[in-house]
Amino acid sequence: MTLPRFFTEPGALTGAAPSTTLVLDGDEGRHAAGVRRIRAGEEIELADGSGLVARCTVTAAGKAHLDLLVDELELTPEPVLRFGLVQALAKGGRDEMALETATEAGVDLVLPWQAARSVSRWEGPKVEKNSRRWATIAREAAKQSRRPRVPVVEPLRSTAALASRLAGADLALVLHEDAGRPLVGLDLPAAGEVLLVVGPEGGIGESELATLTAAGALPVRLGPEVLRTSSAGPLALGILAAASGRWA
Repeated sequence: MTLPRFFTEPGALTGAAPSTTLVLDGDEGRHAAGVRRIRAGEEIELADGSGLVARCTVTAAGKAHLDLLVDELELTPEPVLRFGLVQALAKGGRDEMALETATEAGVDLVLPWQAARSVSRWEGPKVEKNSRRWATIAREAAKQSRRPRVPVVEPLRSTAALASRLAGADLALVLHEDAGRPLVGLDLPAAGEVLLVVGPEGGIGESELATLTAAGALPVRLGPEVLRTSSAGPLALGILAAASGRWA
């Protein structure tokens, strides 16, 4: 039977070992004790998003917290080939849908992009507010999909800043409906970082595409159909995960 898994604060399991005592409190503690009604004697898993997962026995349960004894720890190492989704901001929450599904599909990092044709705009206080929201969505999606690692959400980038970021990747790909090269069958590096760029609902402008390709990005297409921005990235990431052997 799969044990219930809860998330603690990032880094909370650093230094933990069998027989270490921990406390699960805050929102997760209230959910575990008050909603899930976890009680003393039961076993749970506790993750902090870093790849560490602790199998624990509940020694005591309060109204909003659990006292835990660590039985064993398992570390899932960071993959040697990391996949990142560059998601253009999109209207109607479709960018957040892409983030959520991509996290469930195993993306390692997410980069919000303020594309020229993005209807949604992050400006002023919205930048920090929406950055926190994306981090929360990634964390909740990682929890739901029982991932030991939470993807990193990088700062919002303009097209110029994105081009500089892509130049440092081992492989940068741009999904584009007019690209001649298919994503399926593409050779991937054995290790390093692969970044996948997905435009907004209005598509990537020609000048933007020129900027990204000048930075080394390779235009690729998924297939004959044109997908929404909310589905294109997660579907492409699934193809990459299968091709790399991550889903083998």
